[in-house]
Amino acid sequence: MSHIVFGILAQVDAGKTTLSESLLFSAGALKKAGRVDKKDAFLDNYELERERGITIFSKQAEFLAYGKNFTLLDTPGHVDFSVEMERVLSVLDAAILVISASAGVQSQVSVIWKLLKHYSIPTYIFVNKMDQPGASKENILKELKEKLDSNIISYAHSTSKEYDAFLEEVSLCDEAVLESYMEEGKISLSEIQKLIQERKFFSAFFGSALKNEGVEEFLENFAKLTVCPVYETEFAARVFKIARDTAGNRLTYMKLMGGSLSVREMIGDEKVTGIRIYSGEKFENRDTVKAGEVCTVTGFKNTKVGEGLGSLAGTKIGSVLRQVMSYKVELPENEPVHVFLPKIREISEEIPELSVKYAEEKKEINISLMGEVQTEVLKHLIKERYNVDINFGEGNILYKETIADTVYGVGHFEPLRHYAEVELRLEPAERGSGLSFASEVSEDELAINYQKLILSHLEEKEYKGVLTGSPITDMKITLVAGRAHLKHTEGGDFRQATYRAVRQGLMQARSVLLEPVYDFKLEVPEEAIGRAMTDMGKMNGSFASPENKSGKAVLTGKIPVSEVKDYALELRAYTKGEGLLSLTPSDYEVCHNAEEIIERFQYYPEADIENTADSVFCSHGAGFVVPWDEVINYMHLPYFGKADEEESEEEAFLRYTNMVETQVGSERGEIFLGTDEIDSILNSAVSSNKKKEAETARNRWKNRGKSETKTAVSIGVPKIRRNISKDDYLLVDGYNIIFAWEELKELANINIDSARDKLIERLANYQGYKGCKLILVFDAYKVRGGKENIVKQGNVWIVYTKEAETADQYIAKASLELTKDGMVRVATSDALVQMIIFGSGAARLSARDLELEVKYVEGLISEKLEKL
Repeated sequence: MSHIVFGILAQVDAGKTTLSESLLFSAGALKKAGRVDKKDAFLDNYELERERGITIFSKQAEFLAYGKNFTLLDTPGHVDFSVEMERVLSVLDAAILVISASAGVQSQVSVIWKLLKHYSIPTYIFVNKMDQPGASKENILKELKEKLDSNIISYAHSTSKEYDAFLEEVSLCDEAVLESYMEEGKISLSEIQKLIQERKFFSAFFGSALKNEGVEEFLENFAKLTVCPVYETEFAARVFKIARDTAGNRLTYMKLMGGSLSVREMIGDEKVTGIRIYSGEKFENRDTVKAGEVCTVTGFKNTKVGEGLGSLAGTKIGSVLRQVMSYKVELPENEPVHVFLPKIREISEEIPELSVKYAEEKKEINISLMGEVQTEVLKHLIKERYNVDINFGEGNILYKETIADTVYGVGHFEPLRHYAEVELRLEPAERGSGLSFASEVSEDELAINYQKLILSHLEEKEYKGVLTGSPITDMKITLVAGRAHLKHTEGGDFRQATYRAVRQGLMQARSVLLEPVYDFKLEVPEEAIGRAMTDMGKMNGSFASPENKSGKAVLTGKIPVSEVKDYALELRAYTKGEGLLSLTPSDYEVCHNAEEIIERFQYYPEADIENTADSVFCSHGAGFVVPWDEVINYMHLPYFGKADEEESEEEAFLRYTNMVETQVGSERGEIFLGTDEIDSILNSAVSSNKKKEAETARNRWKNRGKSETKTAVSIGVPKIRRNISKDDYLLVDGYNIIFAWEELKELANINIDSARDKLIERLANYQGYKGCKLILVFDAYKVRGGKENIVKQGNVWIVYTKEAETADQYIAKASLELTKDGMVRVATSDALVQMIIFGSGAARLSARDLELEVKYVEGLISEKLEKL
């Protein structure tokens, strides 16, 4: 009989657990459907879950319906337990996404949708709470198509009058199906099943789980449309959860991806002592389970969440979601740290995202969490299991670091009777991609076993950045050269050389500090939208134009985690309780206040002995340490990072500018570089100037602490001219200035277009008096659609950036390049731009300073007009 494992996912309060209960009741697995508000839900069996009315841990239920066996995995909906939800995704055959008809597509729903796409899970949508006043099938379906996928289609049964229209819409999801439909006028069940499996079509159903309306029809069609996977005969399994029962037995939850599993069988070095099939709190003991089933195994002591067993051994599925906060664990006086540490590490097996870190010198335990609610759950769990009352210190933001350029790192380890040398290429990678590793070394140059050893060493360590000591991410590390000794090389030698090579490369790179951001959705009364936009701007948030929904203004965008703090209380006050803010951990972006954070951390990479970038060489039978910035003068392998001496950075720029049209409009000699052109010249200049970059990096770290200003890209700011001349550039971040100038901010609260026009008018007057080359940049997504648009108003160039490119990104690139053509000042209070411009030699002009200059010039203009 077919066996299908499916999960139910939703944002909190969408009615996910209620739908689970209703499905089990419809299938005959329950005599009565439980309710969250009555604290008798079949799957919410943990005391704290019933107390708070939320799902905290994923649960399992087994039932039979329409000739198929089903395993239902109920997952948490609260954002603080998103990682628990994500762990389940790796074992699902299908997913049911529950949407509240009243709430619609909120930020957490968008996160879940991205995860379902990432794990390639066939997905069905059940729109719940259709019994509530104002619920509109047409409106919610339109929102689903706009915000999730255009191929979400309301399901129609073959006997309904809407069936023909349904088939026609389904046919548009795939060219082959469309062609078949045009010829035969029908679509077979197998074709529809295939479209669902390939995520080309998403069937939407509507109903009320609480009143059991539409649930039975949904279950019938879900059973008909979902296809059971085909499994291999060889044993394979994926672990998705670790837990402990009331007796303290360690439980390994897994799904069999192939073959079968029996009690007393050996899997690697571990023995299966028992197999359980859970359904709610109760379980059935089994001797054997087969592919497709979810089971719980006792006897395993070393299994980890995400790892594969059997033919999947060696594979591991990590989490896409990331924790954003770190908390210090505060213990009672009668609980020594060394006694408590094994206990919290045992808990971290079950909740891997805790990421327990112990600082020996401070005798301090720190853990990573998603949010405040998770701290309460952890307190309760530890009290219940170990009878220890713990508290947590104030949460700290979990920062990360990456690099902005390609560098080569060298590590050499050669104390007496040891030898290894490694050279690595470190390259920036796409944001959110994490770390990846590769080798491009021939087996003739370095034996394959040594290459594999180096790659395994690269993967085993969490690397610290050199700005704050935060973890490194979004980087590709490639082995480009390595050397061993026939007699003296041991495995540990390559570990030392590899770690040092990574660190030496990081010391040379232009490092960038990253901070976690939230996706936010802010709903306020229409009269409060101006205040809301101003607040989001002050907190360095980015957002699209507000939308109107059911009499409220809705603002969506991204905001740094560090800026939100207690804003929910402030929101409640100025909206008289009508405002609603929902936050969902999103990803990492360039830190908006990097200088301040770097200064606060006071991290000195050369003082971090455990993460040294220095190498060890041998001379006259004794080892000696070579500082990281001198290693290339001692290394034995050729250095791949040597500069191409044929063309300097300045020569590359001049060569490029000769090919650029020097006439822009009627202004002779004015050169405007677009972002694509800037990218091209930057790549050319950087690749031809490795040696200079390495020297800059060395000077940067030698002078660290001496400079008054520290940034994530450059340390030390060149002296700048205070007065702008006709040959100079002024780059202005439009919206940043609007929300910083009080007069324009008040105008923006009424009409953002009027504020923008007023800024253009004032800067045009300023430019006319000063004669500088003024470029005003606006985020296009806030103003005009998709493509980059450059217009000239008077002698002011106005840039509306292309789709998915912010003003600060454009200005950062432009300032890097235009400093070679003249003095550049950048008017902004945005930290991202600050980081780049300080390193490029440009000067930062604060929003307030620009306002004072403009007012001063306006005064001079008025005096001249009065005289005339």
